[in-house]
Amino acid sequence: MGMFPLWEGVKLGLMLSCLVGPLFFALVQSGAEFGVRGGTLVGLGIWISDILFIIAVYLGLAQIKQIANSPAFTLYLGVSGSITLAAFGLGALMSKPPLLSEDTLHISKPANLHLTLWGKGFLINTVNPFTFFFWIGVSGISIVENNMDTREAVLFFGGIMATIMCTDLLKVLGAKKISRHFRPVHFLWLRRLSGASLIIFGFVMIIRVLLMT
Repeated sequence: MGMFPLWEGVKLGLMLSCLVGPLFFALVQSGAEFGVRGGTLVGLGIWISDILFIIAVYLGLAQIKQIANSPAFTLYLGVSGSITLAAFGLGALMSKPPLLSEDTLHISKPANLHLTLWGKGFLINTVNPFTFFFWIGVSGISIVENNMDTREAVLFFGGIMATIMCTDLLKVLGAKKISRHFRPVHFLWLRRLSGASLIIFGFVMIIRVLLMT
């Protein structure tokens, strides 16, 4: 198959990067408020979560499929994911963005900001049941049905993750560049939009999970 699995992974990664969901708003908000480093930390949490999903699904596909077929598992994961999204959304709605100094354009940052940003990306991605089912579906269709060996699977998943990482960084860089033209009120609007979006996504998630179960 040569490099075919790599290009298939890149194409799938590009399709994923076009989706607008809670991860998009988390990346853009963090990139605008805390710069490239802050947005990258959120992205790092997302990427590590995805990599752990890939490893778990690839190494234990049969067992994980059995777990995923349980309606109770889907319900519990969906409820926890909805609560997590709603909690992050409410936190954004009820809090103010970091103060922006007009003299130095320096954003004040809490001491535990790095861990908080990383945890935000990791949790939003991990507790989303559709992330779980997505990786099961990708492994089942692309790996099992196409009889990919280990090398081809590494190329395939590597292409997906490399594309996701690059496009996520572009989103963060774009948010940071646009934020240079923001006034303090614009940061407030962005945080409110991000918070409301997370709450809506949480509500939609629980509805979809209930319909599935």
